[in-house]
Amino acid sequence: MLQIKNLHASVEDKEILKGVNLTIGPGEIHAVMGPNGAGKSTLAAVLTGRPGYTVTEGSVTFMGKDLLAMAPEERAWAGLFLSFQYPIEIPGVTITAFMKAAVNAKRRAEGLPELKAGEFLKLQKEKMAFLKMKQEFAKREVNVGFSGGEKKRNEIFQMAMLDPMLSILDETDSGLDVDALRIVADGVNALRSPEKSAIIVTHYHKLLEYVQPDFVHVLKDGAIVKTGGRELIGAIESEGFDQF
Repeated sequence: MLQIKNLHASVEDKEILKGVNLTIGPGEIHAVMGPNGAGKSTLAAVLTGRPGYTVTEGSVTFMGKDLLAMAPEERAWAGLFLSFQYPIEIPGVTITAFMKAAVNAKRRAEGLPELKAGEFLKLQKEKMAFLKMKQEFAKREVNVGFSGGEKKRNEIFQMAMLDPMLSILDETDSGLDVDALRIVADGVNALRSPEKSAIIVTHYHKLLEYVQPDFVHVLKDGAIVKTGGRELIGAIESEGFDQF
C-alpha cells in the first residue's frame, strides 16, 4: 500500500528526515514512536503534502502511484487521511456541511456522482450510530467550543465518513485524558479492516494499550533505527529512547 524509500526532507533548509524507509501493507497498523524532535510529525506532514516541507531525496509510493507528485487534495482523494494533533476551529460551518463538502469532493475525484441530501444524511446517521455518537453532534460548528475528547471524536467521525485506505494519526493522543484516549482507540479499532491501514505517530505508550499495532518503529534523529513488535513498547517504557 505505502512504500517509503530513503526519504530525506528539510524545513527551512534544515534536514529533518535523513533516510526513512518504511513499508505498510493492507490491514496493518504501524506505530511510529520517538522522542520530541525526532521527525515524527515531519514524516506525517511530508506524506500529506503540507506546505513548507521540501523533499530532497527518496521516493514514496501509495497504492502504486507517486505520492510526492500529488497535490495535498489529490492525496486525500486517493485515500490518505490525517488526524491532526491540534484540530482547528471553523466557526459558522456545521459538521454536516463540512462533511458533505468533503465526501462529495472525494466522490467527484473518483468519478462518482455527488450524494443527494437524503443519501448523505442516511450515510451520516449510519456512521454516527456505528461510532455511538449522538445525532445532535453533527449540528455543531466544526470544533468550536469542543473539548479535547470531542475534537478527537469528530476526527474519528471524519475518518469513518471519508473511509480512507490509510489513516495517519499524528500525535492525536497528545494531552488527552483516559476517556478521550478511549474515544480515539475505539474509533480506530472499529474502523479496522483487512484492506485499511493506519500509522499511529506518538511518543507515549498509553494509546497503544488500546490499539494493538502490528509493527512498532523507533524514529530517532530523522531515521527509523529499530523495528519490531509490541515488545518494543515495553522496552521504550522501561528504558526510554536512549537505548537505541
